[in-house]
Amino acid sequence: MARITRLNVNGSARAIDADAETSLLSVLREQLDLTGSKYGCGEGNCGACSVLIDGNPRKSCIVPVGAVGQKQVTTIEALEKNGRLHPLQEAFLEEGAMQCAFCTSGMIVTGAALLKINPNPSDKEISEFMQGNICRCGTYPRIVAAVRRAAKAMKGSGQ
Repeated sequence: MARITRLNVNGSARAIDADAETSLLSVLREQLDLTGSKYGCGEGNCGACSVLIDGNPRKSCIVPVGAVGQKQVTTIEALEKNGRLHPLQEAFLEEGAMQCAFCTSGMIVTGAALLKINPNPSDKEISEFMQGNICRCGTYPRIVAAVRRAAKAMKGSGQ
C-alpha cells in the first residue's frame, strides 16, 4: 500500500506516516493531535468529523488521506485567529447553539464554509447547507440563529 508522508493542514505542511487508505479523521486526531473534529458515525452521515478541504466541507471519516493530496485541510482549530474566535464560534456561544457540543466543530466549519460563499444566507439556505450535520440534542433553531448572527457580525466587521 502507498504511504502518505505530508499533509497540508491549517496553513502548514505537516509530516505524517499513514497508509493512503487511512481516514483523514484518524490522521488528524491520532498523528497530528487535532482532536476538534469528532468521530461520530464513521459513515459520513452525522457531520461531527467535518473539516474544510480547499474550503469545502467534507466528512473526514470517509475521506482517505491519500485522496487529499496537496489540498489544504482546515480544521476547527484554525478558525480562531490571534487568540480571537471566529465570528461563528462567538455566535455559537452567544446563541447557546450547543448542548453536548459533540456536533459543534462540524457545524461551525460547515457554517464557516457557507458564510464564505454566501455572506447573507436566508434561514432556508442555512438549513439546506447544514443538512449533512446532525445535532442529536436538537438545537437546530439556535444553530441557524448563530449562523445568522455571525453573518451579521462579519458583515459589520468587513470579514
